[in-house]
Amino acid sequence: MNSCGTRRKMVYFQEGGSADSAAYHFTPVFEIDDFLSILITAEDPESAKAFNLPQQTSTVNNGYATGNPVPYGYLVDSKGEIDLPILGKMKVAGKSRTELVDTIHTLLNGYLKNPTVQIQIQNFKITVLGDVKNPGTFKIPNERITLIEAIGLSGDMRMSGVRKNVLVIRDSCGTKREFRVDMTKKDLFSSPAYYLKQNDVVYVEPNVAARSEGTLWKTTGAIFISLTSLVITTVTLITR
Repeated sequence: MNSCGTRRKMVYFQEGGSADSAAYHFTPVFEIDDFLSILITAEDPESAKAFNLPQQTSTVNNGYATGNPVPYGYLVDSKGEIDLPILGKMKVAGKSRTELVDTIHTLLNGYLKNPTVQIQIQNFKITVLGDVKNPGTFKIPNERITLIEAIGLSGDMRMSGVRKNVLVIRDSCGTKREFRVDMTKKDLFSSPAYYLKQNDVVYVEPNVAARSEGTLWKTTGAIFISLTSLVITTVTLITR
């Protein structure tokens, strides 16, 4: 009976809800403090140069750069705007990639022949902490990741991780929001935290038994080591 109960606590997607959900239609939008790479090209490459920032070669490996040439980026300011060469200031916060590409493309039609626009968030990252095998901060190059994939990136939860109460902390325009997700139910597919957003933090708490065992070991471990040292010291003195 105990084995069955333990198994049910560890298995994902056991019951409730459906895998078919509107969450699959999630479209990320740009937010304040996003760092955007925007590359504009055209039929005549020379004519497009004036609309791009120069390229730089990163020499510092901060976990997100490897020394490869990368374009300078545009930081979305506190007003949700960026300042593009020639085109000027533009509101981007709240826009999806498709919406921003269409906006820039329309403005470029007056300057360039057959322009194309490529946009990428350079600082899209998520953090996974708590009772997982490999906690850390992960850069997401395709800017689209689910809670399940984030847990997988961290090496999955440990056996002692609480699957019924995973916490997702989200900072949206300076406002903190918290979501609690039960990973054992299919309802997670309809959770607003199923698709993670840039800078989300995922926390997996250890179960009560694991916390108790840790506390017990810290207490009894110290006593055991002290007693062992005392016995060894006593035996040494007697056998001299």
